Amino acid sequence: MSGALPWVLLGLAGCLEVVWALAMKSSEGFTRLWPSVVTVAAILGSLGLLALAMRSLPLGTAYMIWAGIGTLGAFAAGVLLFGEPASWPRLLSGAMILGGIALMKAAS
Repeated sequence: MSGALPWVLLGLAGCLEVVWALAMKSSEGFTRLWPSVVTVAAILGSLGLLALAMRSLPLGTAYMIWAGIGTLGAFAAGVLLFGEPASWPRLLSGAMILGGIALMKAAS
């Protein structure tokens, strides 16, 4: 696998990280069936796409970007959907994670 495809798969894997985090929150501790099913399916999909991307991408790069997308996406969803605080220290932390992801991608 070459070209842009591994990066696309990695981006999709990161997006599924956000899906499973949201679904897990909605599952209310795995007490609701369908959000729990979505959580498990998104986790499996995310890991599967990450594994495919890692066939071509370096481990450290792929894992950091995957985790960063999930982290930033879950943070943004928490602020936008659940009214979690968007204080300047939290926003600065998110910006630093984004900067790290951009720098890691640029270095690859």
